[in-house]
Formats: sequence, C-alpha cells, structure tokens
Amino acid sequence: MTGKIALITGATAGFGEACAERFAREGYHLIVTGRREERLLQLQARLTADYGVQVHPLTFDVRHREAVETVLGGLPDVWKSIDVLVNNAGLALDLSPIDEGNPDDWDTMIDTNVKGLLYVSRVVMPWMRERRSGHIVNIGSTAAKTVYAKGNVYCASKSAVDALSQGMRIDLLPYGIKVTAVHPGAAETEFSLVRFKGDENKASAVYTGFTPLSGKDVADVVWYCCTLPPHVCINDLVITPTAQANAYYIQR
Repeated sequence: MTGKIALITGATAGFGEACAERFAREGYHLIVTGRREERLLQLQARLTADYGVQVHPLTFDVRHREAVETVLGGLPDVWKSIDVLVNNAGLALDLSPIDEGNPDDWDTMIDTNVKGLLYVSRVVMPWMRERRSGHIVNIGSTAAKTVYAKGNVYCASKSAVDALSQGMRIDLLPYGIKVTAVHPGAAETEFSLVRFKGDENKASAVYTGFTPLSGKDVADVVWYCCTLPPHVCINDLVITPTAQANAYYIQR
C-alpha cells in the first residue's frame, strides 16, 4: 500500500468523522476506530467509494486497555506506518456541582478522555519513534484553558490532555515527532446530546443565539496543522466561534 496513513479515534461522529472525511479527501488511507461498528462500516463504505482510499475500521472502546492493545496492536504491518494520529475520542457527561457529581460519570470521562488517549498513543508512538517521523494531534477543549461552573471533572480531564500534549512533545522531541493540541470551543456535534444523556431540548439550547463551530471547521484546522513544512509545528491552538471568548463567555 502506498500513500500516507491517518489513525482517527472516535470516528463515528463529530470531529472524528469530519477529520476522516477531510483526510480521505486529501488521499490519506485511514484507520478509523469507534464503539459503533455499524457507523464505522458505513463510513468505510462511503469514504472508499467517494475518494478511492483504503479504510480499515477497528471497533473497540478506548477505555479498555486490553482491547486497545489487542485490536490496535494487532494491526497488519502495512498499516503500522501511521503518519498522523488524531486522538479525538472523548466526551462530557452531565453538568453538576462537584459535590453532587456522579462518580460513574467521572470514571467514564477520565477513562475515555485521559486514559484512552494514553492507551492508544502508547501503541502508536513506538511505531512513529522507530520511523523517526509522525504527527500526533490531541483534541482538547477550551475547557482545558478555562474552568467553568459545573464543568469540574470534564475540565480537569481536558486539562490533562493539555498537559499530556506538552509531555509528549518533550519526550518525543528527539525523534522528530510533532505533537499538536487543538482546543475547540462550542461546536454543534453530538457532544451536548451525550453530555445531557439524550435530552435534545437541553442539548439544542446550548447553541441557541449564536453560530457554533461545526465538525468540518475543526477538521479543517486539524488538516492545516498537519500540512505545514517538516520544520514547523503548531504546538497549541484554540479555536472558537466568533461569538465565544473562552469556555465561559458566549455572546448570544
């Protein structure tokens, strides 16, 4: 197989699906991961038909280390020459004061947003290190930069993504591997629907009165970061709608 390869986690919706579309359009072969196999297979069929690239779907939950190590670690050698890793899988659950928070929700957010990112990266980084090339893009959030009321554990998990991105950049520096953290603000994806556990009224209210980002907006930024010359790396990038100043202030 000739051509570049991108691995995108959480590719069944939102930023991940949009990134898969953008990279496929640019001729990248793709490894796409997610928990919903049917959606991955639909994505595979569509991108293969539309862009003529090869798409390798892997169904697993990034929270489960053994599954990550077995399924992702078991990739055929031809797929291990990954040029770009987009650590996108992540979520927020609920919006409660910390003293009323649900520990099960805390576990899910930390296990997905922090530990899942680590598990996937731990499999892929040695392959990049061996080739002395690669680009890791970690999808964070404006919540990593500004803590807001009732965001507590989600904000903490995205702050961890920010810190881990810095740590990766330092430790992988000798191998020429780029590390970029992209921190989106308010974006109309499945994010709020997941946070409010399927409550469509609460989810839609989040985006009332202004124009939010789309998955495509974020995918375009990720793609731009990955197209710069070899000696240039965007370390940290925050992207918001024009109506948003930070994780807290939005003009409606």
